[in-house]
Amino acid sequence: MNNPNLARLGGQLGVLICLLGFGVIFFGWNGAASKNVSMAQFPFLISGGVTGVALVVIGAAMLIIQNAREDRARLEAVMERVAAALEAGAAGTRGGAHAGVGGVGGVSGGGAMVLAGTTSYHRLDCSLAEARDEAHVVGLEEAFSRRMEPCRVCRPPSIAHASA
Repeated sequence: MNNPNLARLGGQLGVLICLLGFGVIFFGWNGAASKNVSMAQFPFLISGGVTGVALVVIGAAMLIIQNAREDRARLEAVMERVAAALEAGAAGTRGGAHAGVGGVGGVSGGGAMVLAGTTSYHRLDCSLAEARDEAHVVGLEEAFSRRMEPCRVCRPPSIAHASA
């Protein structure tokens, strides 16, 4: 589902149906408890119990389905990021006329900009650095002068590659 409010509705509706089922079970048992004769209790137990259990099962199934949808959406997002990173990595290592100095996708040591964290630096499109608040754009030489390590996931250009 594209609408996030509509996507949450399945889980909220599942919880509501479970609560309704527990309420029906309670009223069935309450009705049965008000009768002294066991033959008069069975209609309450059967109608309230079976209907309540059915509602609880339906609500629980809706919760399970909603969780599976959310997990699938998260997995698809991660897979898209991995595919994009693989494509970017393959484009950077193809070489050719536009490979640049040291085979680093047209990046030279003088004008290369990287995303610097506290201890490591990343490519500008690296998803690991996106979530960090302290990440900021700096030049490659500045990252090297701070003795930062290159990211092992996105493999940004290093001074050794840029100066070679």
